[in-house]
Amino acid sequence: MSALCGNNIDTGFASLAYEHIAILGVIQGITELLPISSTAHMRVIPALLGWQDPGSAFSAVMQLAALIAVLAYFRRDILALISGSVKAVVHRQFDDVGFRLALAITLATIPIGLAGIALSTLLNTCESPLRNLLVIGISSVVMAILLAFAELICRHQRTVQQMRLIDALIVGLAQVAALIPGVSRSGSTLTAALFLNFKREEAARFSFLLGLPAITLAGCKELWVLWHAHLSLETWLLLAFGLVVASISAFIAIWGLMRFLERFSTWPFVFYRLIFGVLLIAAVQTGILV
Repeated sequence: MSALCGNNIDTGFASLAYEHIAILGVIQGITELLPISSTAHMRVIPALLGWQDPGSAFSAVMQLAALIAVLAYFRRDILALISGSVKAVVHRQFDDVGFRLALAITLATIPIGLAGIALSTLLNTCESPLRNLLVIGISSVVMAILLAFAELICRHQRTVQQMRLIDALIVGLAQVAALIPGVSRSGSTLTAALFLNFKREEAARFSFLLGLPAITLAGCKELWVLWHAHLSLETWLLLAFGLVVASISAFIAIWGLMRFLERFSTWPFVFYRLIFGVLLIAAVQTGILV
């Protein structure tokens, strides 16, 4: 179904009921932090159920749920990172681990910030070609293959404390690919970190911390755009409801993923992404989904 538009802003979610928003909130919360692409699921599930596409603006704002979950789960890491950075600057101890990690996150955020600005009209416009189901299916398959290669060749030896600026830049460049629905921000950054031989749980940790500025900027930018779209109070209440549901789901997802990666590999996500992508491509090619 085509999205509802106002000033060329994708606001399809405004036509959905609260029960639809609740389901999409759970899906968004779980898939945003797993390496399986929340945007893909937020596009495919409504298509399967015959619902209106909620739109890219809704997906971007719902990412703030992941921000809330990461802040809550990694609160000690974040406080240590901030306090360590401040002390490093005050005492000019620039070899401090916290300061170096903060610098790495800042550097890694620059590529997606620049790309997001450059491609903003393409990403968030109504009927964006990047939200095409075939694009999402192909992206899912490609990322499944890359994640599989990462698992096959990486040695799982390094920790976040050993992150170099060049490593951060590489992961940051990989994050840019997440602007394509189906790639997954956590999936692209996790895969890149695995290729750099980080331990699985350490790769996930850096991926989540790296997502803080990117998710904040994207979510707040969309809130600003929607604010100027003069949405109704009911529409804002829909957004707020979805955000609460997604935040709870995201915290559960991050808790489960961190414990999973401490014991197991990412192969289940590889197979899931591959099957998801292949079935989606088949559904589009046969006309089941459009």
